[in-house]
Amino acid sequence: MNRATGAAALTAATTALLTLQSPPCAWADKGSSAGPSRAADAGRQGRTMYVQTKVRTTVNGSGSGGGTAKTGSLSSADGNWTPPACWYEPAFSPKEIQSTVKTWRGIGDLPLIGGIGDLVGDMLDARYKDGKPYKDYNLDKQGEGMFWAAAVNPNRKDDPEASSCDKPPFWVNNGQTPDEPLAVSPKVLAEYAYDELPIPGTEVTTAPAGETKVNLPTWVWLDKARFKKVSVTASLPGTGLSATTTAEPKSLHLDPGTPDARTTPASGDCPINADGGIGAPYQLGRANDTPPCGVTYLRSGAYPLRATVTWQISWTSTTGEGGTLPDGTFGASQDVTVQEIQSVNR
Repeated sequence: MNRATGAAALTAATTALLTLQSPPCAWADKGSSAGPSRAADAGRQGRTMYVQTKVRTTVNGSGSGGGTAKTGSLSSADGNWTPPACWYEPAFSPKEIQSTVKTWRGIGDLPLIGGIGDLVGDMLDARYKDGKPYKDYNLDKQGEGMFWAAAVNPNRKDDPEASSCDKPPFWVNNGQTPDEPLAVSPKVLAEYAYDELPIPGTEVTTAPAGETKVNLPTWVWLDKARFKKVSVTASLPGTGLSATTTAEPKSLHLDPGTPDARTTPASGDCPINADGGIGAPYQLGRANDTPPCGVTYLRSGAYPLRATVTWQISWTSTTGEGGTLPDGTFGASQDVTVQEIQSVNR
């Protein structure tokens, strides 16, 4: 084998070793993207392979493919915090590790990199069979624990932090929590559920609709029926471990899209009403009244009115742990045309 071929073999073997963290479909609890819950997808981040996470999510007791469509994802209001990009979770039994080695040794020679199966098998055996650090795949501990492996949050697979979970599978006894900050926990589940919250679109209702006049107050409101609190439960099957993350609308912020405008309130922040709505629908005869939530444009033109809802986030879990997570925001822009008020000169 020449130097180039040897280098290729070594690269392939290294990548193949990491493939241990991406098990055959039969090993993963895939679930379905339709129905009451779904499991996140597996994939690859750079040269780091990872298992398809077994964590399943349920939206308000109904499926993510059902009546509640996910129309947007929250952005953390805290610029220093995001949900986890990866974590470690139970993935393989000792017999599954042993089966992986047998699979590699049975693939035979491949063009240009002959013997790769045995090469990878030797590398895996060095770690999981020959006592460095595991002996005989931990077969004597079958049923007493699992090898934990890295899983990547599919919503953040392109984040640089997704490669942070770069450890090969490691052993954890049943009932024990690994000494690993990125190990799956109730809070990790809650933070993952944060990414899965189905936030409704933020298109506000305006009066006048779409086209208004200079110095004429434009009323803005959100339908209270659409902006109710929403929750997602993330669970790890077979462990009894789950966490429920709940988002509740807190306020609406208006950005007129131009400095030549006034918002009401002056801050642009419209609070939630006691009945759960935001702002108030316009009623005939109130064109010159000051709306509880609105904007007055001072110059004609076409402007992108942006409405952003802030959501307050809390979580609970089956272990009794719970608390709050950073507020989340989700917004959208819509076009508003502002015209001069025409007067008739006689």
